[in-house]
Amino acid sequence: MIKRKNIKEKGKVKFSEYFKEFKIGDRVAVVREQSFQPTFPVRIQGLVGTVQGQRGKAYLIMIKEGGIEKIHIIKPIHLKQLK
Repeated sequence: MIKRKNIKEKGKVKFSEYFKEFKIGDRVAVVREQSFQPTFPVRIQGLVGTVQGQRGKAYLIMIKEGGIEKIHIIKPIHLKQLK
């Protein structure tokens, strides 16, 4: 888990990262952005899930934790799309 940002990236957030858009069914990885307070449990950092829908500006992400499927509401700045 990343504890710190590089000194040149501290405090900076690209607008394209903040306004990312995903489609239903896309696979995404949960990658915590250090500049923002996360709105999800830290234990799901690094896990992979699928987009189930959208709620406001955040996305509903289905993640399998310990054999149980759970839905988390996560803002797009903390998500990274997988191919």
